[in-house]
Amino acid sequence: MVPVDRWQSAVEDGRRFLARWGEQAEALGWTSRDLFGLHRSPPDPHPSYSRLSRYDETGLVWLLQRREVVALTEATAAIQSPTGAVTVYRRFNKPALGPLGDSLDDLEPPFGGSAT
Repeated sequence: MVPVDRWQSAVEDGRRFLARWGEQAEALGWTSRDLFGLHRSPPDPHPSYSRLSRYDETGLVWLLQRREVVALTEATAAIQSPTGAVTVYRRFNKPALGPLGDSLDDLEPPFGGSAT
């Protein structure tokens, strides 16, 4: 339930990633699921279902799409686009609907001011 072109791209991205970062990823505790994981297909998926639709269960390699990892830590990978823009992939805490605590009520007022 992944388009063939995305599968082939992920295979190439995975080979390139492992050649450059494989040993470091292993030393930092990245698992196969962290790198290559996909959402588990439901028993009777809808025809429009895609295993790539759940970011929170998608491994790093699926998101590379021919972009390069330029830094790797225990918790993050920095992915650089051809334009130079960098996207940070978070290994942990990848909620499907946005970061936990991402509410305006959770923000502190600037400069120690009052929220009211």
